[in-house]
Order: sequence, then structure tokens, then C-alpha cells
Amino acid sequence: MKRHADILLDELCSSGYNACMSEQLAIAVDFGGTSIKIGVTRGAELVDKAEPLPTPEFDSPAAIMTAMSSSMKELQRKYPQVVAVGLGMPGWVDFYRGVLYQLTNVPVWNHQVPVREVMERELSLPVVLDNDANCMGYAEWKLGAGRGLGSLLCLTLGTGIGGCIVVHDRMLRGRNVSCAELGQTSIDFKGRVGPFGNRGAVEEYIGHNEFTADAVARYAEAGIRKTLADCSPYQLELAARAGDPIARQMYHDFSEKLGCLIMNMMYAFVPEACIIGGGVARAGDLLFAPLRDCLKEQLFPVHFDNLRLLPARFGADAGIIGAGLMAADYAAGILK
Repeated sequence: MKRHADILLDELCSSGYNACMSEQLAIAVDFGGTSIKIGVTRGAELVDKAEPLPTPEFDSPAAIMTAMSSSMKELQRKYPQVVAVGLGMPGWVDFYRGVLYQLTNVPVWNHQVPVREVMERELSLPVVLDNDANCMGYAEWKLGAGRGLGSLLCLTLGTGIGGCIVVHDRMLRGRNVSCAELGQTSIDFKGRVGPFGNRGAVEEYIGHNEFTADAVARYAEAGIRKTLADCSPYQLELAARAGDPIARQMYHDFSEKLGCLIMNMMYAFVPEACIIGGGVARAGDLLFAPLRDCLKEQLFPVHFDNLRLLPARFGADAGIIGAGLMAADYAAGILK
């Protein structure tokens, strides 16, 4: 009888992914507006992690990179078998040149920096730089909810709406800057103005801050005073499950807006599955049930019948695991 590990290896190999490559150690970074998570990964395992770095404390990109490289060197000394470094950063990334143009939600990083070149010089290791949503998508595609599928739409729901697109077993990256910035796509051509003058950007409706602020306003209209803390996605989930009609309506409206984005993507490239991660996605059926209803009403029946709506497998660790997988595959010559 095969051991569980042997069965898993067979599954990974049959899905077109070389599991042996995923066993290599990599240093991985998941960069957030509040903190920077740095760790060592082996496949889907987070082997070790450093103390998170508080993003707002740094006053320049140089200071950020110096702190990151110092933390990574400590892990390098502890794990000399590390073969590469993967950086997942929430901004406008040129994967091929290893350049970060602008870092979302970090005001001090507002100009182009050759991150890969700087970090390779500091660490003497191969470095991969990609958008953090692509890292999440890579983890889910290779070892997570989308394992074995050739076309995927991956969405991460947080302060912003991140996207990753896989078509014909290939991740789309864009020519000179990361594509799949789906939070900036429009669901209302006369709607709210996004950060680049783009009207109706879906992120302006279902980003965490907007979702929370809209809930406060909705309660105020009903004569109920709520604070922003009272209306976090998690608090709204608890309220909805307790029968609060306003909270339930907020999740229904969220599902309609998210459904509009997914509908557009379905008609654009017809993925086999849509994988959804991030804070709001943890609401489970509260989000997924009305989302399915919404899509059923708007999609060509064949599209809807063949679409899988799936929660992400790796949760909050998806970004760091994906960055590590990218790094190991890059060192092995698999990722180009």
C-alpha cells in the first residue's frame, strides 16, 4: 500500500508539476502594507519564518531593501541549502526585468527600483520578483485548489483586489508591467474614480476599506450608529450569521459586484475555475452562495455549468508559499 506522501507525489506528477523541484528550499517574501513576512519554504510547507518587518517604519525603498536583505541573510546562514529567493510585492512589477515601478499602499516607494538586481547583489542568489497576487495564484495553481487545471482566474480580496490569470498552462504577466490588475477594471463606466482616473474600478467598491465604509453608511441610513471597527468584514460576517439583515445585504451586494468582475473574465477567456482568497473569502457560503446565483443569472449556461468556484487552499500563507515555489522553479529553470 502506498504511503500518503507517495500518493501525493503521484498526483503532483500527473498534474504536470515536478514535485521534486518543489522540495528545494527557498527564501520567500510576502510584502504587505502593514508588515513584510519573510520565511523559508519547501513546496507547500512554510519551514521557518523571520520576525515580520513593520512596513510603515521605513522612510525609503533603500531602507526597506536593507532591512529585508538583513533578515534574509540570517535565514541564509541558518539554511545554507536555500537555492533562490522569491519576492511577492503588491505593486506594478516588471517580472522580466525584475523592476518594481510603484508599491501599492507604501507612499515612500513611488519610483522605479531594480529590485532583483539589488537583492541578487546582496544575497548572491537567484531572485524572482513578481506581483503578490501572481504569487498567490502560482501557489494555488501548482499545489492548491487549482492543481492540475490549465486555465484559472485567481482573485485575492483584501485592501485591494489582486488578480492572476493562467491560460493554456501559462501565467499571463504582461509585456512590461504585471497584467491582471483586475481591481482596476470597471463595473460602472460612470462610477467611482480609481487611483489612475479609471471610473468604476471594482476595487473602489469591494476593497476592505470601501466595504467597511459603505456598511457604516448603510447602518447610519437605518438610524444605527456603527464604527469602522464594528463593520470589518469579519464583524459583518458574524452579524450576518446572527441574522442581521443589513450585514446579510452587504454580503449579497458584495457578491453582485464581485460577480460582475468574474462575469467579465468568463466572457473574456473562459477559465476552468475561479479561485478566491483573502479575508472576505473566509465567509464561505455567505459569499459563495449568492455569488453562484449571480453568475447563473448572467452567464451562458455552458460557461456556468463548467465553472468551478473554489476557495483558496493556502489562506494567508498563499503569497509566501507562491513566492517560494516561484523561486525554486526559477532556480531549476522551470519558470521563465
